[in-house]
Amino acid sequence: MSDPTRRRIVSSRHLAEGDGWEASEFEYGLIIAYNAFSRWMTRCMAAAGGAELSPLEILVLHNVNHRGRDKRLTDICFLLNIEDTHTVNYALRKLMKLELLASEKRGKEVFYRTSTTGEALCDQYRKVRGQCLLDGLSRMDLSGDELREIATNLRSLSGQYDQASRAAASL
Repeated sequence: MSDPTRRRIVSSRHLAEGDGWEASEFEYGLIIAYNAFSRWMTRCMAAAGGAELSPLEILVLHNVNHRGRDKRLTDICFLLNIEDTHTVNYALRKLMKLELLASEKRGKEVFYRTSTTGEALCDQYRKVRGQCLLDGLSRMDLSGDELREIATNLRSLSGQYDQASRAAASL
């Protein structure tokens, strides 16, 4: 049972009044984590040699590189849970211009894959990540299984937010 006198750490008091105030505390944690993760991705990528990439472009590059399989715009949007295909399409065009991706048209579909340069950049990012992030994570009191549990819960909660967004769109 939680302590009712415990201070609530939320971003907006008006969203933390009444039942379910804990969701506001969780949302504030998401906001902080999202901004820290975005900052981390851009700084890690800059250290790897890709200083001109935005967080979305970094996510798209890693997603296209994932498992070495060609991907379509719809695949990337689905896997990253992004509704706005235009932003992903813009990221793909920039990554193509930087020669980090290559594309191939098959019928009406365009498939993307990482170029040799893109693969090398992803590998360098992995090395910087290992040196700067994973080393610090290993010193925390979190096991790999606990991190996997957190990831599972985040994916489940994202489903709740997706369902709530569909409900809100129908109001």
